[in-house]
Amino acid sequence: MMDAAAQRQWAEQWREAAKALEEQRRRELRSLTADRALAASDALLGLASPAQASPGRRTHSGLVEQQRLLHRREGR
Repeated sequence: MMDAAAQRQWAEQWREAAKALEEQRRRELRSLTADRALAASDALLGLASPAQASPGRRTHSGLVEQQRLLHRREGR
């Protein structure tokens, strides 16, 4: 079992790691292109479904259309 000083050191180490990981995440998101985002989403969706994404999916995710529909319902 850790003493109080070791616990504080361990917690501080993880706080610093969280900061470093958040900065890394921000750098990766800033450099993410639409093509890479679509390729990553295709790869993830391919894990859940053996079917390949339709050719239209490679250029249009449907997110904008979904947001338009949700915002229209919200305005009722």
